[in-house]
Amino acid sequence: MRLLPSLALWLPAIALSVVLVVYLWLAFSSRRLPSLQVWHTARLDAEFRARDLDAGADLAGYLEHERAVFGQLESVLAVAGPTALPLGRYHPGGRNDPNTFPVNWNRSFEMQPAAARGTVLLLHGLTDSPYSLRRIGEVLRDRGFYVLSLRLPGHGTVPAALNDVNREDWRAAVRIGAAHARTRAGTGAPFWIVGYSNGASLAVDYALAALADPALARPSRLILISPAIGVSPFAAIGRWHRPLSALPFFEKFRWHTIYPEHDPFKYNSFPKSAAFQTHQLIAELRATLERAVRDGRADELPPILGFQSAADATVRTPAVIDGLFRPIGGAANELVVFDINRVSYMREYFAGDPTQWLAELHSQPGLPFRLTLITNADSNTQAVVARSWPPGAGQPTDEPLGLSWPLGVYSLSHVSLPFPPDDPVYGAGTTGIPDWGVPLGSLEPRGERELLAVPIELFTRLRYNPFFPYLERRLDDLARGDS
Repeated sequence: MRLLPSLALWLPAIALSVVLVVYLWLAFSSRRLPSLQVWHTARLDAEFRARDLDAGADLAGYLEHERAVFGQLESVLAVAGPTALPLGRYHPGGRNDPNTFPVNWNRSFEMQPAAARGTVLLLHGLTDSPYSLRRIGEVLRDRGFYVLSLRLPGHGTVPAALNDVNREDWRAAVRIGAAHARTRAGTGAPFWIVGYSNGASLAVDYALAALADPALARPSRLILISPAIGVSPFAAIGRWHRPLSALPFFEKFRWHTIYPEHDPFKYNSFPKSAAFQTHQLIAELRATLERAVRDGRADELPPILGFQSAADATVRTPAVIDGLFRPIGGAANELVVFDINRVSYMREYFAGDPTQWLAELHSQPGLPFRLTLITNADSNTQAVVARSWPPGAGQPTDEPLGLSWPLGVYSLSHVSLPFPPDDPVYGAGTTGIPDWGVPLGSLEPRGERELLAVPIELFTRLRYNPFFPYLERRLDDLARGDS
């Protein structure tokens, strides 16, 4: 019995020792990661920062920073010369060099309709680029919306740039984009924000800020795609690498992954500091939302339409419900969930059921928002329906969509939702091989392991949404209804 007090005294020291051993093991393990390339180490100091907003920057000033940072990128790549991967995005003149595409969609872009009756600000995700919302921008432009798709700081250039920016830089960029977009249509015209993944978090964050700051233009609608409302708790330790990663011997410790950069519009390598910034953004957003709910102001938020895959390895899908839709409620708010393919034989290989929470959710009476599930019409068909539960009590209704699961596809993914099947980069390959780029979404490599320079999982993750026509139709209906 006398040993117990002594053991209690030693427990903190033992725990600290264990943490230190694990920390050092991770640091030394990081040295086995692939070699760093110039795009993992380059510093592009012309990038827009939050202090530039404080100095009075507007969209013109923001785009001037963008031109300067892409000029720095060209200088860095010119010194580096050709890469060892001919299909790499940084291989000059290669098929995946964004500069060989008809448009380099890594940059901010605008789309102008003949006559703007509304405006929309598009916010892409972490490690992504404005390309990820290109098709949605085209859809809304064709419905009479002026479109501004903003390249967020640290994106579209080199993955190392994400080590030098933070969430305040992203927030400042969103404020500039929103202020500009709101002026491109008349007073009272619809003003939407469409956010994808981390961009969805920034969209909600901005809408909450606009409740408290009358100087900010309030959006009239939010469209959230794969919203990053909850991510892995491991993102919270994204700065623990700093004490050692500043040393050249441990410089790889600042990276979660170091992969070849073959994707023209998305980074493959992922720095830990970027995950930490997203984690902090989400934590602050949820705290602000809780205050708004507590103060009775949540119903002042604009209507929200969300699209989420039931299977999502990037964000925690149940957190989208418990951290956003359930607290704010509202009959005008709707979450569309893309179910797994319940007829696919691949379900026999699942490590667990990623949708157990979903069955519990739609069996609960009285959800305070509309829930729509895109799921198999029955257990014997690949055809899907939109099964919708109204807010409050009520029975679901089924709407046939004329769409079916493609052969071999067992679920959607976090990265697939905003891309149509005919996307030239991430689509199903039905449009053929263009003169530029590689149809990454349709590659199905078969062969011996360890031969490819690019990890096989980067090819097998679904990159397009076979049910994009439904998403497009929903946007079309809302655009026609908003005036």
